[in-house]
Amino acid sequence: MENTGNKDWIKTTNIYEVNVRQYTKEGTFNAFVKEMPRLKEMGVKTLWFMPITPIAQKNKKGTLGSPYACSDYTAINPEFGTLDDFKNLVKEAHVQGFKVIIDWVANHTGWDHRWTKEHPDWYLKDSATNDFKIASGMDDIIELDYKNPNMRRAMIEAMKFWVQEAGIDGFRCDLAFWVELDFWLEAKKELDQVKPLFWLAETDPLDNPDYMQVFDAAYTWTWMHKTKDFYQQHQTVQSLDSVLQRYQQAPGMKAWFTTNHDENSWNGTEYEKYGDAAKALAVFSCTWQGLPLIYSGQEMPNQKRLEFFERDPIAWNGKYELAPFYKSLFTLRQQHPALHADVAVERLRTSADDQVLAYIRKRGDKEVVVVLNMSRNGNLQVELQDERIGGTYRNVFAGGQSDFTQAKRLTLQAWEYVVLEK
Repeated sequence: MENTGNKDWIKTTNIYEVNVRQYTKEGTFNAFVKEMPRLKEMGVKTLWFMPITPIAQKNKKGTLGSPYACSDYTAINPEFGTLDDFKNLVKEAHVQGFKVIIDWVANHTGWDHRWTKEHPDWYLKDSATNDFKIASGMDDIIELDYKNPNMRRAMIEAMKFWVQEAGIDGFRCDLAFWVELDFWLEAKKELDQVKPLFWLAETDPLDNPDYMQVFDAAYTWTWMHKTKDFYQQHQTVQSLDSVLQRYQQAPGMKAWFTTNHDENSWNGTEYEKYGDAAKALAVFSCTWQGLPLIYSGQEMPNQKRLEFFERDPIAWNGKYELAPFYKSLFTLRQQHPALHADVAVERLRTSADDQVLAYIRKRGDKEVVVVLNMSRNGNLQVELQDERIGGTYRNVFAGGQSDFTQAKRLTLQAWEYVVLEK
């Protein structure tokens, strides 16, 4: 495969995490393909598939085991279908205009991964048990030895397999910071020669800024935890400021989210965590500088925790009530130059800075203004006290126009969001 194209598409993309096991009644690639036209209509651009590799059976959790306990890096989980099924899915996704990234679990494998028999020396050993070393208290996975050059070479070749065989466009790297940075530097250098890839890290640039030498984007775990505390402990907007300032100074693109597979299954749905603030935080994720990341079912919206080690299909009701909401945000982000990921965000002064998060994104004469009532107070009178605001704006959600030539006032209900396009 030739190295063609560039990575400019990353600046305008969004990421939709696909939990194949729980997505449809069938839980297969072929069943998911039928959902893609609906996601395309919603404005989804990048499909991230949770691990597609077979699951180790020894010491597995639950009936089906964790997708993050791999038994073969270059095979398909038969639960989902065949390699041809996945290749057809990627091909069809590309025809429909999607990019496809897959979850890559490089730090550890399951207990009966093929390498445990073929190359037991590729693993770390536990001196107390003289067996493979359990990965950080999770007893269904064991740690690989990144000091072993042969293992590293095999890992890069396995990643290359999916780029060359299936034509994927990148990797979401599980627990990226558990793997030595020099491995990722080596892997990226070699793999990007095959094709320019999108590299998404499950790490936080505030905690591991060095990893942004490799990764295009990374998680905003600190923000996610902070906003949960903010909502549940009735904190003021100022409590969010220091976190946002730290992110603005941190390297790389930030992926903003309110839920994902881990959060949903282990810590609660976005509605358990954020209640009626969930939509305002989704607007933030799509309009602040960076990339929005959403999880299977958020467009319904899904209100249940999905089982992790068992079949527990999303209870789709055919309504997709939030699809128009996400479509408005994704389309604006895709088409409006001020919302591209390389455009800075600037805070705006208001008369209610303890309750309102207001900001502007500008590219040339193109601008988007976002005002979020981050409080439980309704009928909140807000004056935009900033000379950068002026003229006429289109209200993206409510329709109609706001004229800020003279007065710059808004009345906001609890957790209301206003997105204005000049």
